[in-house]
Amino acid sequence: MDYDAIVIGGGHAGIEACLALARIGFKTLLITQSLDTIGRLSCNPAIGGLSKGNIVREVDALGGEMAHLIDHSMIQYRILNRRRGPAVQAPRAQADKFTYSRLAKETLEGQPNLALFMDTVVDILLDKKGKTIVGVKTERGHSISAKVVVLTTGTFMDGRIFIGEYDAPNGRLDEPAAIGLGSALRAKGFPLGRMKTGTPARVHASSLDFDRMELQDGDPILMPFSFDYDTVERPMLPCHITWTNEETHKIIRRNIHRSPLYGGKIVGLGPRYCPSIEDKVVRFPDRDRHQIFVEPEGVGTQEMYLNGISSSLPEDVQWDYIHSIVGLEHAQIMRPGYAVEYDYIDPLNLFASLESMHVGNLFIAGQTNGTSGYEEAACQGLMAGINAAQKLKGEEPLILSRNEAYTGVLIDDLVTLGTKEPYRMFTSRAEYRLNLRHDSCDQRLTQKGYDVGLQKEENLLRLKTKLEKIEAVKDLLGKRKYGTKVASDALKMPEVTMEDLEVVIPELYDFEQPIRYQVELDVKYAGYINRQDRQVSRFEKLESLVIPATFDYDKIEGLSAESREKFKKIRPHSVGQATRISGVRSGDIAILIIHVDKGGKHGKV
Repeated sequence: MDYDAIVIGGGHAGIEACLALARIGFKTLLITQSLDTIGRLSCNPAIGGLSKGNIVREVDALGGEMAHLIDHSMIQYRILNRRRGPAVQAPRAQADKFTYSRLAKETLEGQPNLALFMDTVVDILLDKKGKTIVGVKTERGHSISAKVVVLTTGTFMDGRIFIGEYDAPNGRLDEPAAIGLGSALRAKGFPLGRMKTGTPARVHASSLDFDRMELQDGDPILMPFSFDYDTVERPMLPCHITWTNEETHKIIRRNIHRSPLYGGKIVGLGPRYCPSIEDKVVRFPDRDRHQIFVEPEGVGTQEMYLNGISSSLPEDVQWDYIHSIVGLEHAQIMRPGYAVEYDYIDPLNLFASLESMHVGNLFIAGQTNGTSGYEEAACQGLMAGINAAQKLKGEEPLILSRNEAYTGVLIDDLVTLGTKEPYRMFTSRAEYRLNLRHDSCDQRLTQKGYDVGLQKEENLLRLKTKLEKIEAVKDLLGKRKYGTKVASDALKMPEVTMEDLEVVIPELYDFEQPIRYQVELDVKYAGYINRQDRQVSRFEKLESLVIPATFDYDKIEGLSAESREKFKKIRPHSVGQATRISGVRSGDIAILIIHVDKGGKHGKV
């Protein structure tokens, strides 16, 4: 056997998967088409955002790498929705995309147990029964064996880009697609489909009129994404905001027939939540303008990213409508916007561990599963790497619950409901989002990361110290006054902030800003959190009713034919997951509970 594990693809999912396997102690090979594009930020040069920032911190708490990479490459930092409740607050940072990619490659190159190899995987190798993966075959004719394989092809599996009438077999502009693997998987019975995403043009900063745009600075205080340290020091750059206008929309409407989206060349569904500018103009005809964020791509480059106007229109049309926008009238276009269509594998074909139901020891992660976004890819890659390692150790997979992590929500949605369009995480997808705050990810997940072999003992001790400091701050607030009220009671009032208390209780400055921030959220929203905890209690009872992998649904009398077939197809790992399968009747769930919980140990659920 050449390797314990092979990871296919050097994007954000592949990075986390190969690092997890190597750090846990397995001899791992990463195969990627280009060693120069590892960790590339293909689209938006930013990490984090609403719910996505939470995911980055979850990856970090479990022992992953993404938080470290953005902490050491950020060029602007903001907490989004700071004036709203904690369930919808999240960190977001602009990245120096070149530094991010360089650091990612350096991290992989310096990782013990990990080898890097530049080639293209065109097929997977199976055992004699055709049921278990035993290796991969590459474009240059190499057959490389492994006990487990993690597939993370991103937008490259039979990828094709579109710019108006032009199209080419690329995964990114001028980067060749991975041709052959999609066809090979189809021939082996994998359920594949096509999806589409897109990116906007990049323009030269010196050709823009920033004075005519709205300035958007970052927060003055930077808080790291990683829980491994308390501060981060980076040079900060501003972003700017402008808007499309009626002239922009007229140009697009006149040329809409030249868009491959509307001409029928693209068959894959694109993301509803992040439509192209031509989609926005067609779908929202009453809107007289659409917002554009003009974002720097790095400290050492003049390229600017036009967030909000992704497009696959011809280049001459992009030229015209970009120059109709205030502040962009003289913009020098350095790279055009384009759409990319690619193969993905139906995630209903996966167990909750992200192992394929079709072929054993094959784990799949990232956009290959129908998701969209760096953060969504990273958390899947980490979980696929962890569970591939658990399989090698002969141990049970790590399955995160919906009340433990956005990562758990994402994977559960994919393997239970599937997706027909690129899946993106939103706070609204999580029923228990107050429990999934970004500031408390370490409290929920660090021990789990330690248990699977990724987290260090020093980080458990660091977490213990953090919890002690949080209790010390709460104790201090309970003993001091703010006006006529006990400080902890005053902090529950909407108009009172931790900054107000710091004026009269200077001892608070003895504690780090992240500690004060978490205490403020804990105190302000204690009532809501307690209410949600009661809801979680019932949820956990259903989740604890684990369904054995060999469970025979055909032997259960009384199940409807529809529910029986859905249970057999999705193979839910718990009664809780079974309740979330679309179209399953409540009566069938009751029958399932009786057969799974024969001893009645869980009481009334």
